[in-house]
Order: sequence, then structure tokens, then C-alpha cells
Amino acid sequence: MRTDILRKTVLAAAGLAATAGGISGPALAAQAAETTRPAAAVQADRKPAGERELKVDYAAQPNFYYCGPAATRNALSVQGKKIDVDAMAKEMGTTESGTDSINDITPVLNKEIGRNAYRSTEIPADKVDDKRIAQLRADIVRAVDDGRAVVANIAGTATDTDGNTHAFEGGHYISVIGYRDGGRVATIADSANPDTASYRIDVDELAHWIASRGYAS
Repeated sequence: MRTDILRKTVLAAAGLAATAGGISGPALAAQAAETTRPAAAVQADRKPAGERELKVDYAAQPNFYYCGPAATRNALSVQGKKIDVDAMAKEMGTTESGTDSINDITPVLNKEIGRNAYRSTEIPADKVDDKRIAQLRADIVRAVDDGRAVVANIAGTATDTDGNTHAFEGGHYISVIGYRDGGRVATIADSANPDTASYRIDVDELAHWIASRGYAS
């Protein structure tokens, strides 16, 4: 089943806002200037215990079906990598119906970073229990502490920590670029709309958002 079919009306604004050099959303603009640093430097920013956030060179997706390549591009940008989203979309098999699954993204992530650090994890729709939430939390912390962003395939509606809702009934891909509270809260980079480029979400809410799909960490 295809996973990226988004409302064209929502993404039209994002596409119009896009530029050849990428887009910095208001919440991430201050972060974008330093993304050319090596991965070791990117992850070294000191924050309180139980909190870490990677610096992303954010760019909105250029059309309604490129959320998979765009989320992957944003995730790789935390390591200072500059990726052509069109080439990446071709490698993932992305079409106007979207990118099929997280399993099409994980190999590309590993190829671009030059090591097999990423693995795919699926969350069955009816199996979002404490064990899987704990695993997601641990996987986010492990990846971010390693200087890597997580890419997640989500569907449905979720509410962030500010009470704002994010609806992608047809499916979507996002990047997880940080965590707080020991991994109980995740920081999201979302390519769908530069006006909501970054937000935070409880990881148990994120696990239900991923349910029936999967993530690469």
C-alpha cells in the first residue's frame, strides 16, 4: 500500500515556498547555519541530562508525494550531507503514489552514511503496547546519541505537546531529530509545511502514529 498521499492543497504552499537552496522553517532556521559540521561535532552540543537535539538543515518537500525522500534528506542533513532529493526519490522507487514503506528508506540511509547503522522496525496496528513504546524510546535515544536522526512512517492524526494536531490520513514520513525527558518526548522535523517545520510529541503518541507502519533508527 502506498504511504505518502497528502493533501495537495496543504503542500502547495510548501512547494511555493521552496527554493533551490532549501527552506528553513521558523523553528529550525537558527539551527540550519551549522549543519556543515562533522557528525561528531553535530551531536556534541551539550544539553541537560536526558535531552539532546541534532541540528538539521531543514527543507520542505517540493511536492505532495516526496515526503519520504524529503524526510530522509532532512535526517541525513544532521551529518552535514547534501542530498539531491530527485536522485534519492528514484533510488527509493518514489512515485506520485508515494514511497511504499520504511524498508525502501533504510537501505538508502545506510548507503549514504557508509555503514549499516540503520534498521527497520515495524509496529503492528494492534500491538502498540508498553514494550513497543519503550523500544521506540530506546531506539530514538540510541540513534540521536549516535548523531543520527530517525525516519518514521506515520498515518492518521496526532497531537503535539503544544496541543496542535497534525493529520496525515493517507500517510506521511517525518524525521525525529532529538529527544527530551530521557526520550519520553521526541523532536520532529516535518517536511510537509515550513510553517510547522518543528514540533515535539510524546513518544507514546508517536508510537500510535507509527502503528501499522514502521521507522528506521
